[in-house]
Amino acid sequence: MKARLLLVDDEEHFIQPLSERLSMRNYDVTIVMSGEEALEKLKHYNYDVAVLDVDMKGLNGIETLKEIKVIKPLTEVIMLTGHGTVKSAVEGMKLGAIDYLLKPCELDELIAKIDKAHDEKCKIEERIREGKMKDALSSPRSIIR
Repeated sequence: MKARLLLVDDEEHFIQPLSERLSMRNYDVTIVMSGEEALEKLKHYNYDVAVLDVDMKGLNGIETLKEIKVIKPLTEVIMLTGHGTVKSAVEGMKLGAIDYLLKPCELDELIAKIDKAHDEKCKIEERIREGKMKDALSSPRSIIR
């Protein structure tokens, strides 16, 4: 199953063609133009991966990342950054982003990172399910008389 993606960037000339190219590769893509809009979407829908621009007007990428990790901690985040903000992208990774890319990025490289992030999320969800199963199996059962 392909990843459910949330693309967050305030540059329409960048995000719209990227969305179309990813959709043609059978990803389920939603685009938003601000960090605030991204957080609203995340409250109502589960995304596997958010591709998040660092430098946006309003809520910037780092602030948005912090909130994403509160609202949906299992959503993996890939930071997108221009050459001048690599430091911010690295800061984002310290805050929970799985990876970052410099803009403009090659589509194949982005897809590889999206797939890696999606795989990582699936592994984490599987470990959670296994943990819940172990808890359920080890908890005392009531005896019916």
